[in-house]
Parts: sequence; C-alpha cells; structure tokens
Amino acid sequence: MFDSLVRPSTVAGIDRGHADAIADAVRQAADPGDHVTTDRFTAGLAALELRLIKWIIGTGVAVTGAVVGLIRLLD
Repeated sequence: MFDSLVRPSTVAGIDRGHADAIADAVRQAADPGDHVTTDRFTAGLAALELRLIKWIIGTGVAVTGAVVGLIRLLD
C-alpha cells in the first residue's frame, strides 16, 4: 500500500534508500497497534485515578497519625 510512495519519490529526485525509509516510516505510523484507542485511554485513566485516590488516602492517614503522635507527645 505505502510502496506506491516509493516510485513517485524516486521520480521526484529522492534516492531509492530514502524513499524506502519514508515508506517504512509512513507504514509504521499507520499501524493501528501503536495508537491509543478510546477504550485503552479510558482504562489507563481509571487506573491512574485509582492510584491517585490511594495515594491521597495514604497520605491523609500518615499525616493524621503524625499529628496525633505530636499531640500526644506534647501533652
């Protein structure tokens, strides 16, 4: 499919090696396996959100524990 880029490129003055490299780059860019779908993006975002919630809760517990410890130490 992208090999049709090579012949016009060589006619336009680009050497065969460069034309082949360009066709390979276009082929790789069009590969659907490298693109993020909406479902994959949503799943990744949900995983990040869960990690953030866990981090916030953990930090809150740690700060609360530290404050309680300091209060008891000062009494």
